[in-house]
Amino acid sequence: MAHALTRFMKATDRLRFVFGPATRLDTDVPVVHKHDEFEQASDEDLARFEVETDSEGHHYAVRREDLK
Repeated sequence: MAHALTRFMKATDRLRFVFGPATRLDTDVPVVHKHDEFEQASDEDLARFEVETDSEGHHYAVRREDLK
């Protein structure tokens, strides 16, 4: 087990050397969404679905066209 942990730590050290240290952001600051074209397209796709819940509490999506 200790050998695997040592290998993992060495690998992360090498990755830190290549990519730099991990970014430490302030966790109290809310996430800023960019509202780009990809997000707009995703919102339009998701708008075609309705979330349903069955008697056991499971959630699933149904196309709005299928509900008519």
